[in-house]
Amino acid sequence: MGNCWWFGRRWEPSIYRVSSNAKSESSKDSPSGMVRKDDRKLPSNPEEVEDLRRSSSANPLIVFTFDELKTITDNFRQDHMLGGGGFGSVFKGFIAEDLKKGLRPIPVAVKVHDGDNSFQGHREWLAEVVFLGQLSHPNLVKLIGYCCEDEHRVLVYEYMPRGSVENNLFSRVLLPLSWSTRMKIAFGAAKGLAFLHEAEKPVIYRDFKTSNILLDLDYNPKLSDFGLAKDGPVGDKSHVSTRIMGTYGYAAPEYIMTGHLTPRSDVYSFGVVLLELLTGRKSLDKCRPAREQNLTDWAVPLLREKKKLLSIVDPRLEGEYPVKGVHKAAMLAYHSLNRNPKARPLMRDIVDSLEPLQDHLEQTPPNEKPTLTVICENSDGGIQRKDTLLT
Repeated sequence: MGNCWWFGRRWEPSIYRVSSNAKSESSKDSPSGMVRKDDRKLPSNPEEVEDLRRSSSANPLIVFTFDELKTITDNFRQDHMLGGGGFGSVFKGFIAEDLKKGLRPIPVAVKVHDGDNSFQGHREWLAEVVFLGQLSHPNLVKLIGYCCEDEHRVLVYEYMPRGSVENNLFSRVLLPLSWSTRMKIAFGAAKGLAFLHEAEKPVIYRDFKTSNILLDLDYNPKLSDFGLAKDGPVGDKSHVSTRIMGTYGYAAPEYIMTGHLTPRSDVYSFGVVLLELLTGRKSLDKCRPAREQNLTDWAVPLLREKKKLLSIVDPRLEGEYPVKGVHKAAMLAYHSLNRNPKARPLMRDIVDSLEPLQDHLEQTPPNEKPTLTVICENSDGGIQRKDTLLT
């Protein structure tokens, strides 16, 4: 599910294998503590799943029967398919007024587990039910309900008509995203991540990438696909130790090396996405010359060089962007991609830094230059706050 591509994009393997130096995933680090020492004890029948959900859920979810989902999707017609991924297929559906009492007629996206790799699929399916049952925010996709019937594992979401950022940003058919739309996407996605990191029980998203950011009609972004999300560290813990799972090109280097996951791992992934929005290039692209195939390796050294920076901005923008705004966004990406995770900004500070880069960017008074606040940890364990001008 961490590699699910929803809208018209074929699936390619993108999940890291377990590294020999990474600690295995433990029950205390798993979503809401739901994975026990014996993974076979995962809640798997409808009653157990509903008991778990109700014990932790703040959002009302609808339990659908599989027959109801057949009705919603016209028996999963192939011309209703929106896309597919490692989890299964996603279909567009419509909930009619007479299907469920109290439900208004709405279009929905129905994600169906295909039955392969069933244990891992069930664990990730359950993670989505639990997390999206607990969390609600304008920049998180809304889970409407689910189906847990016999071998069927299905999720029903609100329908996002413009599909993923990936399909919009890299499409050869759609019009290029404007600069203001790209900054709107970055701003909204950052707010979604900040909400997760600052929740009562902090959550690390772990699979932040353009294919997991969906867009509504007004290009408002919403994070989707919580199958790889993890409960964040609490108390005096600095990280959680997990199996290394994520998508090539987006995962933070220290996480790949150690299996230590922190909210700053999401910050690195955000930096990669911001770089994709700036350049119009994919995080990994084997069709490009060897030295340009890895976006961060190629672009990061150029982010601080004003004379070279504009040469890597997406040419499809045709110069329709504020130069100062590009410089500021580039510096924000540069800090987010710092190899030292403790030197990366917090998501709340990224949100504050992106706010002036919205439509009213050029109205910023000259004496009120936007800054990026970076919270660093000193060698003695103390905390130091650094304000860096985004010039």
